[in-house]
Amino acid sequence: MPKIEKPKILVVNDDANSLFALTSLLAQWAEQESYEVLAARSGQEALRQVLMHDFAVILLDVNMPGMDGFETAEAIHQRARSADIPIIFITAFLADELDRLKAYQRGAVDFLFTPVIPQILYAKIAVFVALAMKNEELKKQARQLSQRTTELTATNVRLTREIEDRQSAERQNHAKDEFLAMLGHELRNPLSAISSAASLIGLPGVSAEGVIRAKKIIQRQSHHLGRIVDDLLDLSRAMSGKILLNRTPVDLAALVATALDTYRATGRSADFQLVPDLDPGWVSGDATRLEQITSNLLDNALKYTPPGGRIEVRTWTENDDVVLSVRDTGVGIAADLLPHVFDVFVQGSSTLDRSQGGLGIGLSLVRRLAELHGGAVVAESKGPGGGSTFTLRLPRIEHQPAPAPAPSGDSQGELAKPSVLLIEDNDDGREMMTMMLSCYGYEVQAAADGLQGLEAAGRLLPELALVDIGLPGIDGYEVARRLRADPATRHMRLIALTGYGQAEDLRRVMEAGFDRHLVKPVDIDQLMEVIGSRMPAPVR
Repeated sequence: MPKIEKPKILVVNDDANSLFALTSLLAQWAEQESYEVLAARSGQEALRQVLMHDFAVILLDVNMPGMDGFETAEAIHQRARSADIPIIFITAFLADELDRLKAYQRGAVDFLFTPVIPQILYAKIAVFVALAMKNEELKKQARQLSQRTTELTATNVRLTREIEDRQSAERQNHAKDEFLAMLGHELRNPLSAISSAASLIGLPGVSAEGVIRAKKIIQRQSHHLGRIVDDLLDLSRAMSGKILLNRTPVDLAALVATALDTYRATGRSADFQLVPDLDPGWVSGDATRLEQITSNLLDNALKYTPPGGRIEVRTWTENDDVVLSVRDTGVGIAADLLPHVFDVFVQGSSTLDRSQGGLGIGLSLVRRLAELHGGAVVAESKGPGGGSTFTLRLPRIEHQPAPAPAPSGDSQGELAKPSVLLIEDNDDGREMMTMMLSCYGYEVQAAADGLQGLEAAGRLLPELALVDIGLPGIDGYEVARRLRADPATRHMRLIALTGYGQAEDLRRVMEAGFDRHLVKPVDIDQLMEVIGSRMPAPVR
């Protein structure tokens, strides 16, 4: 705790003997009353002292040559910092009432007449010294109070922030718990259907029609599971910034029109009034990701609009933006939910028996993909029952003419099917993939791990190898590197099969020497297209 500075007393007198007498007299009590005594021989010197120090009281001689006591007092009190310093005038003459009035107008608090009576001087000085010390103590307490107030304010701000962070974390944890419950529900439904259908196929006496229906159920529910996994992976990549956009000039209106045609062809919009109003608008974007945005917005509208409802889909240009709007007459969005519809793990209906289904992450993915394209998406609603409108804005570019299609001949069907080596450690996966490829007329040899695969490749010299990345012993990356290093297998076409589909995984696959990278579960049509192609094609 800082020590309080001793009060100071200034004695101003042009007479050296009088000045010495007064300072010596005051010095007798300085230790007892805890003050310091300073001296000045003129008004100018007194002003200099006042500029350097604060004084509890000033003993000021009235009759001084040059600047007298009254003028000195007036100059001292004109300065803001020294305006309140009490001044006691000292004079050898008995002051009349006019002199007293003039002194008080200049800021005097009292008079002393010479010869000075020590007891009276001591009594007067003690009052002002005590007052100065009390004022200094009050200032110190005020500083401490201000510092404590600042500390308490900072503590309160910190505590408020910690409470808000804790509440936010609790909300997020609750939302994640609900999401995990929904995820379990969404995964168990198709898995249950697949398990039942697979069991049905093996039952004795099942009809051919029943087998066909069971196979369709397995295929449909497997596709549904794949979409759930894709949504989760896409959201994870988008949130971590690992989605790489393959930007090309895209007419948003044409892309949306194609998506609407798909919905009509599959019957997904049959129970709704789907009203398009599409004006051309060109953006620089990844067509696949823009289709994903459009599909998620349309799925959201279909999910929360009762059959017979109206869904308006519009595109137009507005200043430097191309705008996509999806407006529905559905259940609407509550005011408290509206600011959070794009948050991760947030969904309007979180009950497990909800009829809409889904994971509630589609709109989060829409917002992140829009941001990656340099755009934004907003939601509007009049509340429950008032429908909702989702508006996407993307930066507009100048119209890009479609490039002329390059001439090509379809000689692929005339080429002989390549021999295939499948390196896959999962027994069921290896057996099913071998059977599928054989059904399509391919000659397939299989190996259960990386070392067996290398031996088979060197012995059989197949034209193409399908290699799982997660192999025991040596992984698929090492298999590819060794095949590329061997002159006998250097020119073999290599296709990676993996459950990892992030940008880093694609980079590692290509650096290892693969021609293509396919993510499990592999769509059979895509696989046939890749195997049938003689040249490495762009990654989907």
